[in-house]
Amino acid sequence: MQRRQFLKHSAALLAAIPVSSALSSENTAATLGTGSAQFSPIIASADRIIEMNVCTRPFRAQGPRIETERMRRKTVVHNYGHGGSGWSLSWGSGLLAVEMAKTTGQQQIAIVGCGAIGLTTALVAQQAGLKVSIYAKERFPFVRSYFATGAWTPASRICSSEHASDFAERWESMARYSHRRFQSLLGVAGDPVEWRDMYNLSNASITSNEMRGGRGEPRYPDFEKELIKDITPQAVELSNQPHPFPVRYVTRAPSLIFNIAAYSRLLMDEFLAAGGIIENFELKDRSDFSALDERTIINCTGYGARELLADDTIVPVRGQTAKLIPQPEVHYGFHYAERGISVYPRRDGLLVQAGAGGDFDNARENLNPEESIRAVERVAAVVEGMRSKV
Repeated sequence: MQRRQFLKHSAALLAAIPVSSALSSENTAATLGTGSAQFSPIIASADRIIEMNVCTRPFRAQGPRIETERMRRKTVVHNYGHGGSGWSLSWGSGLLAVEMAKTTGQQQIAIVGCGAIGLTTALVAQQAGLKVSIYAKERFPFVRSYFATGAWTPASRICSSEHASDFAERWESMARYSHRRFQSLLGVAGDPVEWRDMYNLSNASITSNEMRGGRGEPRYPDFEKELIKDITPQAVELSNQPHPFPVRYVTRAPSLIFNIAAYSRLLMDEFLAAGGIIENFELKDRSDFSALDERTIINCTGYGARELLADDTIVPVRGQTAKLIPQPEVHYGFHYAERGISVYPRRDGLLVQAGAGGDFDNARENLNPEESIRAVERVAAVVEGMRSKV
């Protein structure tokens, strides 16, 4: 969101919301919890919001489109439609797309799109010995995927349960390859990828919201538990153990967190260092593929493919986030579905996601500052409840 627009719409709201005394600077030094379970408190207040964004995830009931299409003298390999799993499956889907591109025998290829999928696919192509040029209207930090939550969610809105059996094998291969690539980035300078504990909070019971789907959404398969349980740390029930959260049911599961600011720069630097070229170029419809010099093209336009190719299989899923000033001492995050909030402990800022009804099949990209401010308030209420347990 442009800063001028952000200030215009949110300044009045920020001024009107008091900062909770429980979150004042004099109370933030102490940790929360008992025994070995110690938690640095999240400072959740509207005056610490440094950025708000809306992004639209491209869901396809059939799963991502990774297939070849012939367009006159061009071979176009499509690689788009990853729902909420773009970052998570980027390496694996890129590998599939590059293998298809290699069958043309062309040593120089084009990639359209410079988001998470496009840039990662370009690196996979370079590692396969191909010369790569990226054509894109935008690049980091202005691409849609830069505004993602940045968590390992390889099965998030990746397909509907109706198509799960047809897609399962391909999903597993993408997830396993991507997971292996992410492990190779642990400990790299800047911590582009790291493991953090995520907690699931509930006053009723712990259920899989992704598997159920929200109102108007299809049911989703639980691929992580069914297919990659051996590489995915499983949730541990903490309801009968000491924990600081003010809810009845709590589970903990480690999760990979992508610090997108550092990670995107790492990808860009590696691509350019390997001789990659980025050209500013906007494709407006499928006829524009013919304007590219390369005969083999990998199309990584994400949600943009809906308009570019008139592809109505793409269903928009709206998501709004707010980023709080970084707190390096906070090493945990949580999901609280009943309150419609999630917090991700990224080094480039604590990311607060507001869950809102009507996000599925919603193409509106209007940013509502009040939506994020209220979400931050709900996070503050959780922290207040954590303090009351100390």
